[in-house]
Amino acid sequence: MTAADDARAIRSLIEARSDALRRKDVPALSRTGTRDITVYSLAPPLVSAGGLDGVRAWFATWDGPMGYELRDLKLTVGDRAAFSHALAHMTGRRTDGVETDLWFRLTLGFSKRGGGWKITHEHHSTPFAMDGSFRAATDLKP
Repeated sequence: MTAADDARAIRSLIEARSDALRRKDVPALSRTGTRDITVYSLAPPLVSAGGLDGVRAWFATWDGPMGYELRDLKLTVGDRAAFSHALAHMTGRRTDGVETDLWFRLTLGFSKRGGGWKITHEHHSTPFAMDGSFRAATDLKP
């Protein structure tokens, strides 16, 4: 594979992940990552590894499909490892009636295993107020 082929394959993997999130499709989401994926998500705990029970429970808090898009996606691709970063936008109605409209930062790490790319590391973050309140700044827009 050429570097351009690898970049296309990773972009396709990212789109498959985004589509699985929009559809709340746990099996499809699991196919984008490794079994030992390390996830630093917006929700506690500080780190989780591999398990999808938390994802299933989180998907159950959404009423209908979830809006999910990436903006300003950048890739850095090596022979066996790669990473991407982007701004992610998540929208939709929660089962408690709350409308979600959240932008956050997303970094994904990839490794080439068995000739194909998989996500091995996922990190979401929001900035927080530096005024001593330490509240997440969830009202920011790009």
